[in-house]
Amino acid sequence: MPYDPDQVYRPEADTCLLLEAALLEVKPGDRVLEIGTGSGLISCEIAKTASVIATDINPHAVLCARKTGVEVIRTDLFAGICGVFDLVLFNPPYLPTQAEERVDDWLEYALDGGMTGRVVIERFASGVSTILSPRGRILLLVSSLTGLVEVQDFFSRMGFSSAIATQRTVEDEELSVLRITRKR
Repeated sequence: MPYDPDQVYRPEADTCLLLEAALLEVKPGDRVLEIGTGSGLISCEIAKTASVIATDINPHAVLCARKTGVEVIRTDLFAGICGVFDLVLFNPPYLPTQAEERVDDWLEYALDGGMTGRVVIERFASGVSTILSPRGRILLLVSSLTGLVEVQDFFSRMGFSSAIATQRTVEDEELSVLRITRKR
């Protein structure tokens, strides 16, 4: 399959907001996993401070991120990833999407959050504890279109605490980065 840059999510305001939060959160020596790396911009910047591995399900995104020098594994979320991470970064597909709105292409994986916008987020929340170190942190980008309170409630039911690390209004939505940790 030939590389198609139009099938890779280009950095937007959500990418920049997550990057800002990640740069404030990352510590030297952290082992970092970025899920859904897309262009690789965030992983490339974080790699200046910490050890980073990235994943993406989209083969075009994997090729794009590798061009920036990022170590990328093509997988769904963190399937097959071994070990634990001190910091997990995720800008998930969060747009509420009806069946008739779906487009059959690779870029759709970066956008389609299912009917609620939370389908992928909930899959992530249900399994992330297997790869998160005991004192690990998660930075998760959430849109007001997805339901911030609903996302926080779901993480709470999975045994996590969350707080807003940063927020920004972009056009008709409020973007938030949640800082999520295990309940103590």
